[in-house]
Amino acid sequence: MEICFQSPLKLKPTSIAPSSNNCRPNLSAQSFRCNFSKTITADPQPVFTSVKSFAPATVANLGPGFDFLGAAVDGIGDFVSLRVDADVPPGEISIADIEGVGNSAKKLSKNPLWNCAGIAAISVMKMLGVRSVGLSLSLEKGLPLGSGLGSSAASAAAAAVAVNEIFGRKLGVHDLVLAGLESEAKVSGYHADNVAPALMGGFVLIRSYDPLELIPLRFPSDKELFFVLVNPEFEAPTKKMREALPSVIEMSHHVWNCSQSAALVASVFQGDVRGLGKALSSDRIVEPTRAPLIPGMEGVKKAALEAGAFGCTISGAGPTAVAITDDEEKGRQIGERMVEAFLEEGKLKAVAMVKKLDRVGARLMSSKI
Repeated sequence: MEICFQSPLKLKPTSIAPSSNNCRPNLSAQSFRCNFSKTITADPQPVFTSVKSFAPATVANLGPGFDFLGAAVDGIGDFVSLRVDADVPPGEISIADIEGVGNSAKKLSKNPLWNCAGIAAISVMKMLGVRSVGLSLSLEKGLPLGSGLGSSAASAAAAAVAVNEIFGRKLGVHDLVLAGLESEAKVSGYHADNVAPALMGGFVLIRSYDPLELIPLRFPSDKELFFVLVNPEFEAPTKKMREALPSVIEMSHHVWNCSQSAALVASVFQGDVRGLGKALSSDRIVEPTRAPLIPGMEGVKKAALEAGAFGCTISGAGPTAVAITDDEEKGRQIGERMVEAFLEEGKLKAVAMVKKLDRVGARLMSSKI
């Protein structure tokens, strides 16, 4: 039997007018549902003249959890600097500078309507009802474009937090996720498995897109978890990789992926890194379609598992490969083997990083009154 494969990419993003939504935590389910019922009509005044924010990299999908599971990664991400600027028309935002790794400065537009940080910032300004102040934004990319590490989501999350903070943190994280979703919809597709963990930290399950409902998954603080991230010199644009996905899938594969996704969630709560790795390696729908598009990926996964990784898959849309372990030194050894495999199997140079789980998410780094 076959079933139609429908992605949240098919959904239309929620329209956000110059108003805010009321996002209330559903405490019994430890999830968050957003309801559009309240409007912020006041024109808020900034409490700071400038702020700097940071948002971490993310690993989306986590194997079988396409578009509904993601995790934040510690130590790498994007920075946004935001300041009140009298030269910018009231109620508007200008992107003054873009710099960072790779070709970010050349490839990213400074038009805020065509930049993921700008789109998210404008969305938050609309939610707040900002009309009398102009803002200037500078983006520092710590993540390469098209890497599978949530590059666009990190920029959007950092920008959303910066605008919210400069006006006194009037919005909750769920409003900011909606702002990030508006950005993602225009850049790479309507999916929250990068921007939600980028803003919330840790592991996040997107229970529903309509209405948006998010469930944070708490990995035990006394357990060790390391992500081995190996990024080859190869760009895999998210839109292109989404277009390669099948429109129809086998019912047996659907059932298998559902069971593995449930096992992954259980492993997160239990702090079972071996179980997490096993589930992460088990995707039968998306990874088999995307892996052949990334030179050497199948050999890289094999090398990671042979080196002792508990699991390995494609991070997001790729081309970064992510492996799981509970030992940092072992992670370095796994990373070395994966780098070798990318070169041997795919003729691609690659770099490896071993990172912990980011449990905080996007945050304010500094501010000036």
